[in-house]
Amino acid sequence: MFEFEPDRPKWQQVADVIRQRIQSGTYPPKYLVSELSLVQEFGIARDTARKAVRALREEGLLYTIPHMGSFVSPPSDAEPAHS
Repeated sequence: MFEFEPDRPKWQQVADVIRQRIQSGTYPPKYLVSELSLVQEFGIARDTARKAVRALREEGLLYTIPHMGSFVSPPSDAEPAHS
């Protein structure tokens, strides 16, 4: 089970883990990031998973297709490469 830091919201910590997985290539473009799998993996409430997904969508790292789910966005040419 994931160990949360007590001084930060859980949704931010989950978003950080997903962001790192996207940047490392563990979650490639078009990979389904399921709220239900986040609930199960991190032991969080569905609303917490939704907040994490929403934050990553606002950053442009995920996109959502209604009734299908949220997926990793393709890399953007406008983004500078992180080293």
